[in-house]
Amino acid sequence: MDKRWNLLHTSQDKIASLQQALKINPVLCRILVQRGIETYEQARDFFRPQLSHLHSPWLMKDMDKAVERIISGINANEKILVFGDYDVDGTTAVACMYQFLKKKCSNLDFYIPHRYREGYGVSRAGIDFAKENGFTLILSLDCGIKSADLIAYAKELGIDFIVCDHHLPDHVLPPAVAILNPKQEDCNYPYKELCGCGVGFKLITALAEKWGLPEETSFEYLDLVATAIAADIVPVSGENRILAFHGLVKANKNPNPGIRALTKLSGLVKELHITNLVFMIAPRVNAAGRMDDATKAVRMFVAGSEEEAMHYAEMLHSDNTDRKEADSSITTEALEMINENREWKTRKSTVVFQPHWHKGVVGIVASRLIEHYHRPTVVLTQSGDYAAGSARSVPGFNLYEAIHACREHLLGYGGHFAAAGMTLELSQVNSFREKFEEVVSSTIPPSLLTPEMGIDAEIRLKDIHPSFYNIICQMEPFGPENLRPVFMACRVSDTGWSKIVKEQHIRFSLRQDYATLTGIGFGLVEKFPLLQQKKPVDVVFKIDENEWNGNTSLQLRVLDLRPSE
Repeated sequence: MDKRWNLLHTSQDKIASLQQALKINPVLCRILVQRGIETYEQARDFFRPQLSHLHSPWLMKDMDKAVERIISGINANEKILVFGDYDVDGTTAVACMYQFLKKKCSNLDFYIPHRYREGYGVSRAGIDFAKENGFTLILSLDCGIKSADLIAYAKELGIDFIVCDHHLPDHVLPPAVAILNPKQEDCNYPYKELCGCGVGFKLITALAEKWGLPEETSFEYLDLVATAIAADIVPVSGENRILAFHGLVKANKNPNPGIRALTKLSGLVKELHITNLVFMIAPRVNAAGRMDDATKAVRMFVAGSEEEAMHYAEMLHSDNTDRKEADSSITTEALEMINENREWKTRKSTVVFQPHWHKGVVGIVASRLIEHYHRPTVVLTQSGDYAAGSARSVPGFNLYEAIHACREHLLGYGGHFAAAGMTLELSQVNSFREKFEEVVSSTIPPSLLTPEMGIDAEIRLKDIHPSFYNIICQMEPFGPENLRPVFMACRVSDTGWSKIVKEQHIRFSLRQDYATLTGIGFGLVEKFPLLQQKKPVDVVFKIDENEWNGNTSLQLRVLDLRPSE
């Protein structure tokens, strides 16, 4: 699929000013300025994140109320229930809070709703469980801000709620005794982009302070917080960057037993990076909720021994194997359906349905289909007597508004700009498909149907050397708002040694002036004829290391190439 190349523009004056202060390659200064780093002091804080720079938890609205209610509950020997969502953010948040409160509270348990029986967030079944078992205080983590009716129901039953959430609040807030959410309009907390586990962590730090515990008591959970930040795709800026940076240090030096067990099962022998949390740890934790019950993910994180953690980690690992098989087979089936329906191939949207598809992976399959066709996509399966599924968007297109415009064909729906879920009558699937196509095709700008590749800077191959790469590595952890830098080199030539490997990929050998570098381009085999023309090409790439026979060298991870103008 062709991509739009977009070289990001930056103020030359700011680049020059920062370069004067830092005395490093101006290409690196360009990247830093693009990320809001314009002074020596900002660069120092960026490259050397300090835990002492975390904001005081008491700046968050209702923090004093939350702390007071928890302490009074513990002093009165009330039963407290820690309630969280079934994804990585929710399960890590519950694990952190449960382990921390166990130090002071014996009347404590946790609850993770079942994805299919109870659905997302605070559930009526969870509240009924609390009532039946004598719990009078529920701490909801990574959910609750949109559960006004259910929290009102809990209040009628004599159960108080403390909500720790990071999702955008509605106009009507739940009747909780305290709501911790920096996105509340009247919350003065300086950093708004914490994940659910991050908000829970701030409550832990406030409680630790109130109880006079050493700071290190809270920092025990930083590796779980970093895992949640990585998995929930929140900006890796400000406070999240500090938490992720030190969380990775903890994950490598003294990890939670669950992270240690999953790392071992994943076969990783080198240092953990944020990408390992995203692609190795997070999918295995999420697989528990997708394929079965996410309670075992929390049990793994709170395990008292390495053996117990490994017992649950193996279950998650097995769930993830099942998830991958389901994901792969459904994606193959869906692509075949699109190829068999010629009219679908020219559409601006995709809606596919099969009653036997596993509900737990339809969102992942929607993302896979976008990799092939880059258009708003809905994948539906049968759930009881209805069709249910997930939708994913392409960058820049408001998916929620498009689905809202199709509401006449839906029983229920919810979501946001980039992702959504829905339920509809089986008889409405075709009508919904036609209406969704009508809405998308009439509102989506044509440019959004071609994937865009953001490029941080143009660079000469001669400037790519170990000290340059070392500074890029110090920009980790990478993530939204601090992505691994993408470079462009113009008018480079094939040395004659580039070749196709494993039928799908290109092993590059490229020259520009007197500098030569090798590289790998996964899935780029269709672009190989450009190299055979013996004419200059422009390439877009990231820089990484290649290890071979004990030797390490820099290489280009080529993302795209095109003929030079």
